[in-house]
Formats: sequence, structure tokens, C-alpha cells
Amino acid sequence: MATTKRFPWLAALLTALGFSGNAHAQIAVGDMAPEFRLQDQNGQWHTLAQYRGRWTALYFYPKDQTPGCTKEACSFRDNIFAFEEIGAVILGVSLDNVKSHEEFAKKYSLPFSLLSDTDGSVAKSYNVLTDLKVMKLAKRQTFLIGPDGKIAKHYESVDPEKHTAEVLADLKALGAKKAS
Repeated sequence: MATTKRFPWLAALLTALGFSGNAHAQIAVGDMAPEFRLQDQNGQWHTLAQYRGRWTALYFYPKDQTPGCTKEACSFRDNIFAFEEIGAVILGVSLDNVKSHEEFAKKYSLPFSLLSDTDGSVAKSYNVLTDLKVMKLAKRQTFLIGPDGKIAKHYESVDPEKHTAEVLADLKALGAKKAS
């Protein structure tokens, strides 16, 4: 696109918002999800391995306390019982620090873990890191990870208001149910 070549900052912004037009390889459905070790808003460490055996909705988002990210987080919060009913875990990831996550989670009573990826290494391993020159952000994308640790679904385009319903429907279609 000629416009984005003349205005590289526009291309970076579009990429950060989830409009992909880059040639970078994405993680494919069926691939093993990249492992991570990150702290949540309470300072507790989380690894992907500890969620093996459960469905995991790993959602990346650009920034705490922003309108779209707040809508998305609150939608997951408002549907937490539906996720728990099928034994699914929700994990949010951004490049914000633990303190920022703590304030965000407290302000909106978020009952799931927000993981702090301050160096962007996890976002990079999932190919969702974008560099806006003045700051780095995670693109708004979600990965459904099956109990086997493989990516079952990748959402590259996310509408923060409708995404939770889409994820729940897909989890049910994929056969997610709580182990007895």
C-alpha cells in the first residue's frame, strides 16, 4: 500500500491494532503453543505447562486501562462462569508491568490472571509483538490452546465486544468440557 510506505508509522499502528498485512510467519493451528513463564498481577508465576490438560484462552492485548482492552477484559470477566463451567482458563497478556496489571485487575474486578510480558519475549514468540518505534505493544489476538498444549484456534482479528462469545462458542464446538 502506497499510503503505508509513505507513512510507516501508520503501517505500524495498523499492525498493532491487528490489521495484518505483514509477511511474518504466524503460528499455525496444530502447532505446539510456545512455552512461557510470566508473573501475574499478584506477583505469582505462571507457565503454560501448568495448564496442560485444560483448555486455555490466551489473549494478547495492547494496553491496560484503554477502551478496547477494558471492554475485552470486562467481557471475559462477565462470562467467567461459562468458562469455568467447561473447565477453560483465561489468561490475558500485555507488555504492561505487574503493578499496571494489579491496578487494572482491581479497578475492574478481573477474576483471571493478567500476565506481564514487559520485555515482549512471549508476544514475540507468538508473533504478536509490534514495534511502534516509541513503544512496543502486543497485537490484539487470541490463541485457544487445547489440553494437549497445541493451538486449536487463532484469532487474528478481534472485536473486543463480541470476542468472548466467539471464544466460548468455539470452545464448545471443539468439545471443551470440564473433566469429571
